[in-house]
Amino acid sequence: MEVQGLFVDYGRNIAMMRDALRVNESFDMIERHLTVAERDMCFFYIDGFVKDGEMLRIMQYLLSQKQLGSARELEKKMPYVEVEVTGDPQKIIHAVLSGQTAVFAESFCDFAMLLDLRTYPSRSTQEPESDRVMQGARDGFIETLVVNTALIRRRIRDPRLTMEHFSLSGSSGTDVVMCYVEGIAKQETVSEVRKKISSAKPKSLTLGYQSLAETLIRSGWFNPFPKIRTTERPDTASAQLLEGSVIVICDTSPQAMILPTSIFDYLEETDDFNFPPLTGSYLRLVRTAILLLSVVITPLWYLSLEYTNILPEALSFLVPDDPGALPIILQLFLVELAIDGLKIASMNTPDILSNSLSVVGALILGDFAVGVGWLCEDVILYMAFVAIANFAQQNHELGYAFKFMRMMILALVYFLGIWGFVAGILLFLFFVCTNRTLSAKHHYLYPLIPFNARDLGRLIIRQKKADVD
Repeated sequence: MEVQGLFVDYGRNIAMMRDALRVNESFDMIERHLTVAERDMCFFYIDGFVKDGEMLRIMQYLLSQKQLGSARELEKKMPYVEVEVTGDPQKIIHAVLSGQTAVFAESFCDFAMLLDLRTYPSRSTQEPESDRVMQGARDGFIETLVVNTALIRRRIRDPRLTMEHFSLSGSSGTDVVMCYVEGIAKQETVSEVRKKISSAKPKSLTLGYQSLAETLIRSGWFNPFPKIRTTERPDTASAQLLEGSVIVICDTSPQAMILPTSIFDYLEETDDFNFPPLTGSYLRLVRTAILLLSVVITPLWYLSLEYTNILPEALSFLVPDDPGALPIILQLFLVELAIDGLKIASMNTPDILSNSLSVVGALILGDFAVGVGWLCEDVILYMAFVAIANFAQQNHELGYAFKFMRMMILALVYFLGIWGFVAGILLFLFFVCTNRTLSAKHHYLYPLIPFNARDLGRLIIRQKKADVD
């Protein structure tokens, strides 16, 4: 139902809201009437979204009034922190569906008062499971938007910190906030993000940030590299804001999007800055080396088996004594799939049975598989390294991107030999170079393209915080 403005008739407004909110069909949509100053007053709200204590105090205050006056007069006297008067029925309906309380009264028929008494079911701001640190803060983002913005405000007490609110259209009507520090973030980046969010027309954002990310950056599905870096840590988000990034937070999602993004940003983690510069730089270099090695270790090993006749004597240990009953290439792909199967099984396994799953998985993929001749020990060794290397960085999407690249190179080596390895590396670089991020102005390979020696040095070697700030 689309109405240009509220009616002058109080009864018609109540009937319009009752029909628009489907009060009679939904048990949790509440229509509450009070008699205040001998005039009728009506509250529309959703059960479970309202702070009962605050609602009770406001009702007690209203019942004590001898007269109400106009909506603007009552707004000035209302003993609550967030009060708004509006005559836009679409705004009122959206506000009620978002958890606010709409108040109608016979004394001000063509206006309604919005009271932000909402409270959402939420968990505690505990440290995120997927982004733990050895030292540092132990809090994390949750699914409630205002809590997440408050966690950032707690760390950045600067009036230049700006948080712009957007309410995206669609069935979900999800709230989105764009955070940036005025004067530090590039204005063109802020404008680009604002334009993309404002023009986004998703059907819904029930899946949170991932739906929003796919709406903001549309690119081919065949490129597996992540387009947007995310974090569940408010300290990481705050640090990125002070370095000029733009943070986008989506209600109902604990992940905050960091824009713009380059592949080198994934080499940084919070623990790098919780240790001295030397230790932080060492951890970063080890993480980078392990991640890159995980892409080529199995293709290089298989390539060495294809050219055993020219393999130096010093590298003869690479050739397995017992290659197993199945071809090596098939063994490698089988273990790749088995590792993902174990991951899926572990996520769906109750905690009380997780140890049993680990024991069964280790026996099947280890001793039993080797004992019956399906797999050789060398395959188990190299794939164990690959599995561990995937956990060297916390972004699972990047881990799967490297996995797909490794499997692609391995298949090309099987069909084309050494030229397949070269072609695989070139395709790997092609996917990285052509991956789209926020806009064409910010390349996915920055600070290599365009080249910035200072920023590249900061990515490779962890700088002192005094130098960075």
